[in-house]
Formats: sequence, C-alpha cells, structure tokens
Amino acid sequence: MTKKLYVPTLVLLFCTSLSFAAVPLTVEVVEVKKIWDKAPHSAFTDLVRWKDKFYCAFREGRGHVSTDGKIRILESKDTNYWHSAALIALKGFDLRDAHLSITPDNRLMLLGGVAPRKKDNQSAPTGTFVSFSHDGKQWTTPQIVLKPGRWLWCVTWHKGKAYGVSYTAGKGQPYLELLTSTDGINYQQHVPKLFEQGYPNEVTLRFDSDGTCYAIVRRDRHGTDPSTALLGISKPNYKQWQFKDLGPDFNGFGGPNLIKIPGGHWLAAGRMHQGGSHTALTYIDVKNGTMTKLAKLPSGGDTSYPGLLWHNDMLYVSYYSGHEGKTSIYLAKVKIKTSNTEN
Repeated sequence: MTKKLYVPTLVLLFCTSLSFAAVPLTVEVVEVKKIWDKAPHSAFTDLVRWKDKFYCAFREGRGHVSTDGKIRILESKDTNYWHSAALIALKGFDLRDAHLSITPDNRLMLLGGVAPRKKDNQSAPTGTFVSFSHDGKQWTTPQIVLKPGRWLWCVTWHKGKAYGVSYTAGKGQPYLELLTSTDGINYQQHVPKLFEQGYPNEVTLRFDSDGTCYAIVRRDRHGTDPSTALLGISKPNYKQWQFKDLGPDFNGFGGPNLIKIPGGHWLAAGRMHQGGSHTALTYIDVKNGTMTKLAKLPSGGDTSYPGLLWHNDMLYVSYYSGHEGKTSIYLAKVKIKTSNTEN
C-alpha cells in the first residue's frame, strides 16, 4: 500500500546554527508516501538496500508502549510498491526500534530492543536482540544479546566489525558504553564509559573513508544536566573521543541518524520540538561541530526515528508520524543539490 502525500516542492533552509551561505546545499523534497498503516501503532523505522531491493523495518503494536511489539519487514523493488516480507516476534517481550545492517558475509541483520513488559504503558528495562536472514523473508529466532537494562540501540559494520553504543535502559546511573562484535551476537567492551553527562541514550555511529568515526547522540533531561544532542568524533582505534554540543535547538533529538552523501557532506535526521514535534533533516558541519536544520518533513505528534539511504542520486528517508491521526510509516524522496560533488 502507498499513499502519496506531498507534491514536489523546494524546501528552503532554516538556519539555526549557521548562516545560509555556510550550508553548501539545498534540499528538494520530491515526494512523500505513506507506505504502511495496518497496525494501531507503527513506529521506529530503518531502511536499507540489499540484493537489489529496498527493505524497511519498524515496530508494530497496540501503542507506543505495549506488550505486543513486533518487527515488520517490508520489501520493495522500486519504493513505489511495498509488501510485507516478514513479521518477527518473541513471546513475552516487546520488540522495539528496528535497525537493519548488512553483515560481512552478506546476510541481512536485524537488531532491536527487547523489553519484558507485563502491561501496556508500563516501563520496563530494555535489552537487545538480533536476528539474521539470507533472503529477507525467513529470519532466525530473535536472540537476546544484551540483557534488559543495557540497550545496544544501533550497530554499524566497519572492516569486519560491528560497532555500537549501549545505554542505561533500566535502573542505574546513565552512561554510554562502546561495544564491538565480529559476529553480531557476542559483544566486547571497547570503551566502558564513553559518555556520562545528562541522560545520553540513542546513538548512531558512521565511519568516514579515512576511518574517522562520527556519533550522533540523543540526550534527555536528567536533573540540571543539559539535554542537547552531541556530535562525537574519534580516530582509529576509537578509544579516545571528543564530543561537541550541538546546541539547544536539538534538545531530545529523538531517533538520531546520520549519513555521508556525495560531495563529502554529512546529513542527519531526528525529532525536533520547536513549533511542535516533527521529523527534521539537518546538515552537520563535522569540522566545526555544528548542526543546522534544513527541512521539516510532513510530520507531527508522535514521530521521527528515520532511516537514511542514498541511492541513485536520491536520499530516501523512512520515518513514522502521527500527524494524520494514526501513527503510520512514511517514505520521503529528497533531492540534495550541493556546491560540489564526488564520485
């Protein structure tokens, strides 16, 4: 199912941290479609292209927090028509926040949160599960790799290793921990206390061509500590990190994701709150450690958790939103015009 929502238009830049001239690109939202809305609540997306097909993963359940969370996998040849390839569940657990990656041996890997929730809308410690597939349709039984209380939110493969950051998702002092794995199942501690100020939680890591690792970090309110998002930067062997505060425009930057596009530019996406909750695209100046809002995607209310994919000179953004009265899954096609290009 698909439903077109947004006709081609030019989205002007909203400059919050940098001047317009300092942002070397413009954004054109070519199209936005609703691609799934069959569950009462659909949320927390990711997007990948694998074996010449597009895959979108997300959570389905009765509500934002419920006992029946399952992960739906959608498949598409061209993003114009999507069909369900799989529905993944684990009895007794709420599965959450799907993330897709491709393993070094070319399997599709699903990683997500796993919470032993007893009642809807009840808090519960969250851990991490993984599942693997050779065809996108048949998946291994979800395997818990981090027990509830530490949530490895997302992993990125680099030179045969999966790198990811876990956070406190239960009782205890909030802190981030950098983990690595060679098989996606067994994780070793790489940096035990990566960051501890405020309530840091959801983190996405991405690697540049020179090996530099960048982290986009969500922070929430914790006492009097700041809740601003962070940009983390580290060189191999990823033991020493520098963190830069991205400013008050990006408080509680929910579902943070980032991607490098041709031209050497870095884009991010996540939830912003000024003018009401919405899913936003941003530009990151990794040298100066600043972030600028580029565009608001059609969204509102319960929203964000974007997947980002660059393919054939187009940025594809999956996300969820409740702005039409029911949380549903959307796919945006975004044209990025830059002042320079690279192959």
